[in-house]
Amino acid sequence: MINAVAVATVPTPLGDAPFVRDRWLVERGDTEVGVRDLRSGLETRFPAPWPRDFGTLTLSPDGDVVLFSGVHALRAVDATGAVRWELRHGCWSAAECAQNHTSYSEYADDHDHRHADKGSAAYAADGSTLWAHIRNHPDDEAQEEWLVLDPADGAVLARYATDTVGSSFHTPPPDPAYMGLTVGEGDEESPAFWGHWDGRHLSVVRLDEEVLLAVSPDGDRLLATDPGQWSLYLRRTADATELGRLAADDAVRSVDGDRVRWDYDGAFPFDDTAIVGTEAESPEPRHWLIDPATMSVRDQVAYPVPIAGPPRPAGAGQWLTSTPDGTEIQLWTLT
Repeated sequence: MINAVAVATVPTPLGDAPFVRDRWLVERGDTEVGVRDLRSGLETRFPAPWPRDFGTLTLSPDGDVVLFSGVHALRAVDATGAVRWELRHGCWSAAECAQNHTSYSEYADDHDHRHADKGSAAYAADGSTLWAHIRNHPDDEAQEEWLVLDPADGAVLARYATDTVGSSFHTPPPDPAYMGLTVGEGDEESPAFWGHWDGRHLSVVRLDEEVLLAVSPDGDRLLATDPGQWSLYLRRTADATELGRLAADDAVRSVDGDRVRWDYDGAFPFDDTAIVGTEAESPEPRHWLIDPATMSVRDQVAYPVPIAGPPRPAGAGQWLTSTPDGTEIQLWTLT
């Protein structure tokens, strides 16, 4: 085994799936979003326009704007609660909803809105663009689209029809010209998309039956798995060409006799090392060091304290886990 080295343990009082973007720790509450600068320790609270069940969010690279991706709109909010801009779109609810709801209070008690699918958004690494997955019409003919937006005012720069029906999440790489999107359709056909925006044209590669995990710090390689979690895939970011794959059954010993599956989360903290787990829901998940050059397991990670869940991205040189009680995140690196 190879020992993980603790970088920090950070409390997460809002306690809902915190994530790290560059130097920012972001956690979501029902009424506010906490953003902590991991370098200075300073924390900023952003008022939330709707509770956590009604969408997702992302943070600008400068840490000054939270973009809420809601059931009916994208809304950019600063720390004072002021709305920088809003882009209204079709409803994410599975039930027909043709109303142009302008306020959360209009659908706060509606079951279908609370349990709607969730779009997502992510800023390019340098903040020059914002990418968002939305539904484009407020009726039963709604189609899902992937948009490239101007983050200053929400103006649409480009759009791509995804031909999907499902919730999504983004995988932002270091190169601001690229972006990854995974759409979970609840079956083996769930696709991912790898987009490139050159400032004038949007080109997209569709990757059927893949779930994007992480991008290497140098931005050259993309790690993914399949919806069944049977294999890892390594792709070149320039054109999404597959460079190699690794089947879980061939690489990791089973602990219970069942087939081994990779987790739906993973980290790529070093150019020569990715970290992907198995048994994420187990009280004792196992995390593995993956050599991308050979697409093989180098060794298992040994932690000095109990951890829970999968390894998740936390910027170059480190990854994060949660404590078993979910009240803190743990940041790790290698010697």
